[in-house]
Amino acid sequence: MGSTETTAVHLDEWTPARVRRTATVTVGLLMGVWVVDYVDRVMMAVALPSIGAEFALSKTEQGWLITVFSLVYLLCQIPGGVLADRFGARRLLVVSLVLWTAFTALTGLAWGLVSLLVIRALFGVGQGLFPGASFKALAERTTPGRRATAAGSMLASNQLGAGLAPLVVAPLLVVFGWRHTFWVVAAAGVLIGLALWALLPRPLPAALSGADRLGARPTSGAGLAMVIRSPSVWKFAALFCTTNMLGYGMITWVPSYLMEERGISLLNTGVLAAIPGLVMCLTTFAGGWLFDRFFHDRARLYVIPLLLCTAVLLVLMLRADSAAGFTTYQTLALAVAGLSTMGILGMPFRALPPAVIGSGMGVVNVGGQMAGVLAPVLMGWLVDRFSYTAAFGLLIGTTVLGALIAVIVPQRPEQFSLATKEAV
Repeated sequence: MGSTETTAVHLDEWTPARVRRTATVTVGLLMGVWVVDYVDRVMMAVALPSIGAEFALSKTEQGWLITVFSLVYLLCQIPGGVLADRFGARRLLVVSLVLWTAFTALTGLAWGLVSLLVIRALFGVGQGLFPGASFKALAERTTPGRRATAAGSMLASNQLGAGLAPLVVAPLLVVFGWRHTFWVVAAAGVLIGLALWALLPRPLPAALSGADRLGARPTSGAGLAMVIRSPSVWKFAALFCTTNMLGYGMITWVPSYLMEERGISLLNTGVLAAIPGLVMCLTTFAGGWLFDRFFHDRARLYVIPLLLCTAVLLVLMLRADSAAGFTTYQTLALAVAGLSTMGILGMPFRALPPAVIGSGMGVVNVGGQMAGVLAPVLMGWLVDRFSYTAAFGLLIGTTVLGALIAVIVPQRPEQFSLATKEAV
């Protein structure tokens, strides 16, 4: 009886205003970190022409600079999620940020392809620990009914970072050169890390966050085993892989395409490359709200038409006869794709119990980051062997494949369980 009364008093301290404030501050801080994350990540793509020219790298070798990061990043997703579930999100968030900031700075000291590959791989370790911790932090500080909207806001900052990166990095490259640019951007990581450590709120009580849904808290090994045995988790991982090819492909190769095929200057390339990412930031945020509000039980009805529409816009992008036309259709394609993001990630994020959210979203993110391994090097090879048209054509095919995979994923939380069999 005393325990129940203590719990009730404890919950009374969490007024609706305090719950909203906790979610708002958490989302704001995580958005700031994700922006820095993506600026640090995307700046390599913007700097590729300069780095490739200095070290005489082929397009395939340049693609490997993105792929080696993505491969290590992928391998760290599940360990990062398990560590977040076991040790808590706050410490892992800060450790991750410190590591990747250090290797961002070290990138400016590279002396050739091998050193760049090693540094970018270690950079991938730092960033690879972050997603599971960020999903864990968000799940502990939001209520289930608002979680997809909160996650949509957090993930919209990915595209904000992707959009800001060319605007920030291109002028820095012109003024300072690529080496000093990496050092300047690393300083921003130090500042956001200090803010995160000082300001991240404490988690909501389990009764509010839904962390008590599994009853006794599972051990990290047991929780991971439950997640890995779930077919639904792997279905969403496959869906995220195919749809994330688009983002990685555009981020990596559009700057080089605009400069080499369209003759656009570095500064103008920065502007043109930024527009689609900034628009996708807005639509990802809107997509989270739409999914929570209207489509939380009808994910397929939401996702499949959006992906097919994206594929059509990509075809029009390839047929454009000017850089402005290319950017216009690219922007429209990414805007529509952004609307689908939380339909793809919102279901597992809402359905997984917070006690295993780090591990579960780590597995789902393995699929998404497999795209980061495949897209840069496959598209680089297609450019070397055929053309940019063939490389961007690959993204049309993977987007359509994503629409087909969306047919078999669960639509409602009750269809998504950690059992070995689920209804489809």
